[in-house]
Amino acid sequence: MEAATADSVQTPASAYKSPYEQWKESQRLDTIRGFHVPNLLDLELKPWLARGTVAGAFINLDGTGGFNDTYVLEIPPQAQVEPWRHIFEETIFILKGHGSTTVWTEEGKKQTFEWNERSYFSLPPNAWHQHFNLSGSEPVRYVAMTSAPRIIDSFKDLDFVFNNPYVFRSKFNSEENYFAEKAGTNLTNFVADVLARNPVPGGVTTGGRGGGTVAQGYNMVNGSVRSHSQAWPSGAHSTFHRHGPGIHVILLQGRGYTRLGPTWEELERVDWGPGSMFVPPEGWWHAHFCTSREHAVFLAIGWGTDKPKPGGKQYDYSKSPQEGGDQYRFSDETPDVHMEFEAELRVNGAVCRMGAVHPHCTFK
Repeated sequence: MEAATADSVQTPASAYKSPYEQWKESQRLDTIRGFHVPNLLDLELKPWLARGTVAGAFINLDGTGGFNDTYVLEIPPQAQVEPWRHIFEETIFILKGHGSTTVWTEEGKKQTFEWNERSYFSLPPNAWHQHFNLSGSEPVRYVAMTSAPRIIDSFKDLDFVFNNPYVFRSKFNSEENYFAEKAGTNLTNFVADVLARNPVPGGVTTGGRGGGTVAQGYNMVNGSVRSHSQAWPSGAHSTFHRHGPGIHVILLQGRGYTRLGPTWEELERVDWGPGSMFVPPEGWWHAHFCTSREHAVFLAIGWGTDKPKPGGKQYDYSKSPQEGGDQYRFSDETPDVHMEFEAELRVNGAVCRMGAVHPHCTFK
């Protein structure tokens, strides 16, 4: 057997950089890490020269587990991004501004659609696309979630990822009205205003995530990219639940916090408001608490729920953990969790609306 030499010794783990990390370095942008981003609109950006006269930053939060990523990009007034294509999928949420996007393949005609603040859309894999700021005075800023980490690290060939002639016709075949919003269905590749499309919560109930939560699902690019928006009333909170990695939660309205942790005894707290983003790690229990006087709304972007649990099983929200499921009932909570919530509501001049459904609520 050949003896190991200095050149053949494995690179120390601390010095290793994945193909994805090496590609990011070539883009000369900062990477934001950690548990959450307090406000995407306040994030400092650097010139992204490879994309044109624009600025950006990568975001790799701990909860993604390397499954996916996000980046923020800002386009100056009357500017545009350089055309780009890649075989990984990408979804975009407009944080501010008004503009348009053109999408095409080598053999198909171009399609252009306009968007505004709170618009949401998905780009077909390997289709050319270019974004334009249509305002003469205000910048555009958006956040995009992509599957770049696992695609770049799987193939380890940037030419294959970014300069591939293959056309995913099953995803995009230059169909007319591909980016026209489709009402009355979850299958749509464009949403003009996520906040307007999400149902408004009514009374507090025990169904779904509990606490009166209401949601709108989105299955984009023929079902490959799954996401949803969700709202729940002021003075209410969801049940504790868990899912797979990489689901980026972006707050659109309301203020409050999320309690999350790998076990009930290790719950941490993330405070949020409009523009905040966080990613619950795979299998971590978490619940969302709205403490503001207006109801809360978030957009959750990711594929994490589609990833099976260890052992290959799917997440089951119809059962409690005691039954082998993945969603606690309110009766399973310890009293201190709800007491913290009520105390926060009093500080904000709001009242708890969960007396009829939560055993530990003092507002009966």
